[in-house]
Amino acid sequence: MSHAKVHWLFVFGTLKQGHPNHHLNQARLADENCLTLDPYPLYLVGERYSPWLIDEPGKGYRVSGELYRVDDAKLHRMDQLERIDKHDGYQRKAIAVETSQHEKIKAQCYLKTPSQLRGADIRLGPLHDYQQQHAALYRSRS
Repeated sequence: MSHAKVHWLFVFGTLKQGHPNHHLNQARLADENCLTLDPYPLYLVGERYSPWLIDEPGKGYRVSGELYRVDDAKLHRMDQLERIDKHDGYQRKAIAVETSQHEKIKAQCYLKTPSQLRGADIRLGPLHDYQQQHAALYRSRS
């Protein structure tokens, strides 16, 4: 019998606990106080105030977020939510994060490309943490 692969997933925005899309996050929380190992730019973008973590390591801040364990099926559903197959969606890739225990691990993360940011309507940022006051501005797609 084969076992589904389990992945680490780092979330920094609406999928965090207490935030607008957390109900869609079916992963299991492993650590609620993680940081990206490298700085990344985190912006709130557009009229929906969507949190975008830009794939430009070395710029911005070390971004705080939560670390989850997720199996293939749930990761696939998250990929659909983050629209990774769409030109304006996120891209999932592994980045280095540091746990609250100062352990360094590679975790999957949803990022936007620097080219997606060009011409985008940046409302706020760069930020080091997506907080309740930011979530209050967020507008869901539906």
